[in-house]
Amino acid sequence: MLTGKLKNQVDEIWEVFWTGGVTNPISVIEQFTYLLFIRRLDEIHTSRERQAMLLETDIAQPIFDTEQANYRWNKFKNLDPQVMFDLVKDKVFPFIKTINGEDTTFAKHMSDAIFMIPKAPVLDRVVTLIDKIPMDDRDTKGDLYEYMLSKLQSSGTNGQFRTPRHIIQMMVEMTQPKLDGNKSDVICDPASGTCGFLMASEEYVRKQFENELMKPENSEHFHNKMFNAYDFDQHMLRIGAMNLMLHGVEHPTVEYKDSLSDHGEQNISDKYTLILANPPFKGSVAYDELSPDLLTALGKTPKKAAPKIETDEDGNKKAKKGPSEKTELLFLALILRMLQPGGRAAVIVPDGVLFGSTKSHKEIRKTIIEDHKLDAVVSLPSGVFKPYAGVSTAILFFTKTNSGGTDDVWFYDMQADGFSLDDKRTPLIKNQELTTEADAIDKSLLESDKAPSEHANHKLNNIPDVLYRWQQRENESSPEHSEKNRKRTEQSFYVPVAEITSNDYDLSINRYKELVYEEVKYDEPQVILKRIKELQQAMDKGIADLEAML
Repeated sequence: MLTGKLKNQVDEIWEVFWTGGVTNPISVIEQFTYLLFIRRLDEIHTSRERQAMLLETDIAQPIFDTEQANYRWNKFKNLDPQVMFDLVKDKVFPFIKTINGEDTTFAKHMSDAIFMIPKAPVLDRVVTLIDKIPMDDRDTKGDLYEYMLSKLQSSGTNGQFRTPRHIIQMMVEMTQPKLDGNKSDVICDPASGTCGFLMASEEYVRKQFENELMKPENSEHFHNKMFNAYDFDQHMLRIGAMNLMLHGVEHPTVEYKDSLSDHGEQNISDKYTLILANPPFKGSVAYDELSPDLLTALGKTPKKAAPKIETDEDGNKKAKKGPSEKTELLFLALILRMLQPGGRAAVIVPDGVLFGSTKSHKEIRKTIIEDHKLDAVVSLPSGVFKPYAGVSTAILFFTKTNSGGTDDVWFYDMQADGFSLDDKRTPLIKNQELTTEADAIDKSLLESDKAPSEHANHKLNNIPDVLYRWQQRENESSPEHSEKNRKRTEQSFYVPVAEITSNDYDLSINRYKELVYEEVKYDEPQVILKRIKELQQAMDKGIADLEAML
């Protein structure tokens, strides 16, 4: 966890950028990341130098050659500000754009990167402040980076790029990524943004599989195959790629791709064992741009019809827009295609996906339930994505089987996430130190003798209870704790697939949750009338007193 001192240092660096003319939050994070990356390269090179000295050998895979010695952080940080500025802008920055070779994925993302720090004093101040930040601890690096990304939340339109970290961490804890030889997961986010899901997965794997990561085959998989991201925003890809590399993932797959478009033989299918995603909502894509198999999955005919020509008021011809389909439905179809049989997915969707009545809505729900295995539906509070979106959402957990398997579906009605559900998103639990939202999850409650829902803070944050109930959902050794025995008046319960099917595959929790109405007793009419008369008499007396005063 970041200390208050480190948070203040990051805030100070942010302020230097802001007052120096770099005011777009995305640009600030990019420039901040470039400098962190340059510093990290010097640390890696120094580590390899020390190892070579101990072994009395040449440096293995040196990052800087002798002619590039002055590109290193420890060399240029003490230079005159203007000299340093010219060196970084003209030499160091072009160097990091082609690190590991000009044909690498990272170099492609960096090809249109721009050094935006406007003047020498700003760079000198930022370098001085970054140099004071202790970066030896991996957790500190992760929290520092997430703290920077958290500033996107308050940046208005840019906030759409970011999913709150405590929601991400809950999804990762529930899907439990594995690192175990040929059983290891291959994880993907097809709408990756800043790679928040992959970062949380990386942290989970490092902690849960610390010993396994020491094995060469597991290490090779972790650094080269485990983490895969796709997006069509180059800014996000650059931040995501450097984020993963700063955390020690040596060769992540972070590629530019419009995942929904038809790429012919390059379409990805049956490749990943775990997909975590928060795909774009409320968008729509024209049929003629889509991969045909995605339309087929939604029950539509993928015909490439010629565009109809219309004439406007001035007699000019224009092509009429053809039919389109909602992105949230298309991404569900895409994720099913990308998963290997047996692969798992956790996907955030708007509530409309759960109960929408169009053919496409029903078809994708039917496909997940009947052709694969729907495991759970977790309904999220409507304010989770505020201040930039107030849409109600849920998380679908499902497994690709190609042969069905849905027997019962677990529902959880999550009503609080530890923060106020207004635009301010104020932390609700007092005396809890927060660096990022993920710190709001009190995991100690999972080791308690009683369920988190029995603790006082449950009404402020349901996430520990979600994790606890998920772990206990099929606890046959302790039937009293099994979710199978929970009533539908409670926050979590099971619903048989036959009931869901009979309700047109409706997955809205309100369709199945039972409400308990408390009986309210009212006084007899005579008693109420007497009370009204007494009030009327008091009012008449008050008016009479006022008239007497006049």
